[in-house]
Amino acid sequence: MHKIDFELIEMTMDVMKYAIDRISHTKQKVGKPQKAEVLKSLVGETITNHGIGGEKAFQLWKEHLAKANVPVDHPRNLAFVPAAPTRAAVMFDLVTSVSSIHGAYWMEGAGGIFCENEAMKWIVSLTGLPEGAFGVFTSGGTAANLSAIVTAREHWREDDTYKREKGLIITSSGAHSSIKAMAKVADVDILLVDSEEKLTGVALRETIDNLNFHQRKRLFAVVATGGTTNAGIIDDLEGIAEVCDNERIWFHVDAAYGGGALVADSVRHLFNGIERADSITIDPHKWMFSPYDCGAVIYRRPEFAKKAHSQQGSYLDIFKDEGAHGFNPTDYQIQLTRRVRGLPLWFSLATHGTDKYKEAVERGIELAQIAGKMIEDNPNVELVREPSLSCVLYRRKGWIPEDYTNWTYDNHDKGFALVTPTKWKNGDTFETVSRFCFINPDTTEEDIKMILDTMA
Repeated sequence: MHKIDFELIEMTMDVMKYAIDRISHTKQKVGKPQKAEVLKSLVGETITNHGIGGEKAFQLWKEHLAKANVPVDHPRNLAFVPAAPTRAAVMFDLVTSVSSIHGAYWMEGAGGIFCENEAMKWIVSLTGLPEGAFGVFTSGGTAANLSAIVTAREHWREDDTYKREKGLIITSSGAHSSIKAMAKVADVDILLVDSEEKLTGVALRETIDNLNFHQRKRLFAVVATGGTTNAGIIDDLEGIAEVCDNERIWFHVDAAYGGGALVADSVRHLFNGIERADSITIDPHKWMFSPYDCGAVIYRRPEFAKKAHSQQGSYLDIFKDEGAHGFNPTDYQIQLTRRVRGLPLWFSLATHGTDKYKEAVERGIELAQIAGKMIEDNPNVELVREPSLSCVLYRRKGWIPEDYTNWTYDNHDKGFALVTPTKWKNGDTFETVSRFCFINPDTTEEDIKMILDTMA
């Protein structure tokens, strides 16, 4: 398996041709999933005692399996939070993989980690955090949020008063699902402020004032959102920061989706207060045009994270020896083994410059405003709320939830578009509505018009 032969060289050329075609494509199909039994009938047994050969396996991938995926960078994939990695980033993801770099410790991955750190310096500069703040790349927002909250909890527990206490965090009901997920993993309780709109400092203040004595004792962190996934809403970061400062509570901002907009002059002021955070989550694989998977967690005081996450073991001592001095990413988040996932972002930034990133993010914001105007001019649909960042919530007049579901599947089955419904709280009930999320600057006004026309 590890020897070089002519068959391997031929396969390498085939793979490179596939990669070149994918990177240089101008048109692609949306793709749609198939049931596992259907895929099995198409490809048969692929894992056998003697193997089926690379040529056959690759052919099965191209003919059947690749088509059962939805490319996140399709210009009419506007569901969830899609992605649009630059061609430079995708290209360098190949280099990242083929370089076989273990990105946990400087001793093994100094060159790759150096590049990651250059990209990280730029991201940190967008936040306005003070000198000394820094971060690391993670697998995504969930890992970043978990790393931050574990850091916050361990710092809180340095006071013996809280050693035996189960921690409590506060966030809004509009926060990302990963906040609830990571709270389970970290074994902390979570209190939700019932608001899908902006979480304000006033609402947070009222919530804290209504805690009982033991709840207040257990409260160690507040999680604000810098761009909710559902609607692009940015919490009152300034007001929340003020409350956290007064109460001496860790202030974390989950800007996994919205953090990319820190580069955009048109909306940067909406994030005022983020520079007061103790930790921040940003996903470069969303609005910073990096390939999956690439999240990031940033700390105001990285030494707190190092104290919480640095792993100890006799087999790891050499990495911290005098001869291995350098930045060790594993010390600042939950993973030991890690790839240098920030490397494609570094290459794309170095290739294109940060001004291009600003233009691409501004285009996503512009597309949301364009879509909002089209919806206002269309008699069949109406806005649920004003577009925020690159998210647009809208309803088709007269539709019930099943209509949205059927419409989604119909457009997807045709290979035309992927636009999915969501829910929005309307009074005491949750209404099913449709949602656009614009990330890809290649999405056109015509794409938006064609999608809306299918709702006629």
